[in-house]
Amino acid sequence: MNAAATMIEALVTRVLPRLCVCADDFGLHPAVNEAVLRLAAQGRLHATSAMVGAPAWQAGATDLSRLDATDIDVGLHLDLTEYPLTVPAKGLGWWLLHGPRRVPALHREVHAQLDAFEQTLGRMPAFVDGHQHVHQFPGVRDALLTVLADRYPAHHPWLRSTRHGGRGFKPWVINTLGRRGLERDAAALDFAFNRRLLGVYDFRGNTTDYQRHLQGWLAAARDGDLLMCHPATALVPGDAIAAARCQEFLVWSAGELDAWLSHHTLQLAPMSRTLKRPPPLWDTAPALLLGH
Repeated sequence: MNAAATMIEALVTRVLPRLCVCADDFGLHPAVNEAVLRLAAQGRLHATSAMVGAPAWQAGATDLSRLDATDIDVGLHLDLTEYPLTVPAKGLGWWLLHGPRRVPALHREVHAQLDAFEQTLGRMPAFVDGHQHVHQFPGVRDALLTVLADRYPAHHPWLRSTRHGGRGFKPWVINTLGRRGLERDAAALDFAFNRRLLGVYDFRGNTTDYQRHLQGWLAAARDGDLLMCHPATALVPGDAIAAARCQEFLVWSAGELDAWLSHHTLQLAPMSRTLKRPPPLWDTAPALLLGH
């Protein structure tokens, strides 16, 4: 590639908005694991968050570890409602009300889940979010930030912000359940975030309905946004959103997705790459033009 072509590629990379697509719930079921691995191989997603206490985590982690860590962010999906390791599973309402009084127990739980992640994959998580967004709740976020800051003082994982990127009651509710507090406290400790969260809906409807949702999210996407999804290649027994998972996988694996991304002038990229501030273009242009 000559210098001019290299500079054009660099310009395109800087100009096109970067969107990170994250598949939640890796480890929940083999069908979820398979969906994540297949979509990652297609280049359709660049992040996945793992439930390290879930039934299919150990079985799927070996394949997950083979993915290029520079091309996909693998994070911890902090889980307190289904498969926690040291505390009883409780509903979201319980953690919202009682989390501030359970901070010592939450310290132990966060450490346990991070231990399980590191022992299996051999590295720290690229990011941390929460199953059903529990990571932003009062008390939970206090324990999480304290543990992460102590455990990874030199290099923090990025955190999921639930700042809503569209209209609707559900995105507004999720946004109000602790997002401001998480961002305030985490920013003071120099943690980075995605810009906004896309992908929130009621899990109702059919494949056509999800296609319409996705088109809207892609149209609204801005540089640094995170779009979450919950794909699976087959029905997960007992899962409340089992049908929606299958529909999401069908849409995300469809051939026309590349055309949609091109239409909306988006590039998919890991959030960790987006959050690294590149040098100003005028600093790199002379070297590009000279072929260095």
